[in-house]
Amino acid sequence: MSNHTAPSPSQIEIDAYALYRNDHRVEHPKANKGGWLLGIGFGLYSIAAIMLSATGIYANSHPAFVAMTVVAAMASLVIAYLTVPSIRAFVERLGPYGLATFHVWRVFAAAAFLYYGSQGWLPGLFVNLAGWGDMLAGVLAAALILLPVTTRRIVAFHVVGFADFVVAVGTGLTLQLLAVPTMSTIAHLPIALIPLIGVPLSGASHIAAFHLMLKQRNG
Repeated sequence: MSNHTAPSPSQIEIDAYALYRNDHRVEHPKANKGGWLLGIGFGLYSIAAIMLSATGIYANSHPAFVAMTVVAAMASLVIAYLTVPSIRAFVERLGPYGLATFHVWRVFAAAAFLYYGSQGWLPGLFVNLAGWGDMLAGVLAAALILLPVTTRRIVAFHVVGFADFVVAVGTGLTLQLLAVPTMSTIAHLPIALIPLIGVPLSGASHIAAFHLMLKQRNG
């Protein structure tokens, strides 16, 4: 009679994810180059966006200007991932799990939104949806780091995180286009760092993660 115990479903998932990571190791020099390209490119964009915010250009422009900037930045990140081999290699090295852990930053974004809301500097609707949604996403990302890694948990995080992303961005854009007075605060530093820098990175990382997970599923 065998003394071996059948592995639990969770252990099978953990082992399967480990095998996937081993099968998708990428060449380090290529991935490193992609990391540098991505860092330099997005860094230059960030400097330009911060300058536009600091000089009041965003605040004195049509609300759609900020939205167009964010969408263009996110689209550029996704296009770079899909078309530049070294950047794709860098993202593949991170994998869906590495991309998920980045979202811990949303805890701090949530804290900022909630504080601004408590001072009456942002609309209550936006704070309730984006603030608490980001808090949930950030806490789930932190939990993902602390718990054993399974594909199911990674997929669940990205689904929840992207849903919050869509709700938060959609609400913010709607309130801006409706010219809700307190929503104009989002164009001023330091809170402007969240939509201008954090939002494009968050959206693009979710999209890249979904693409990687789809590739994993299709073999």
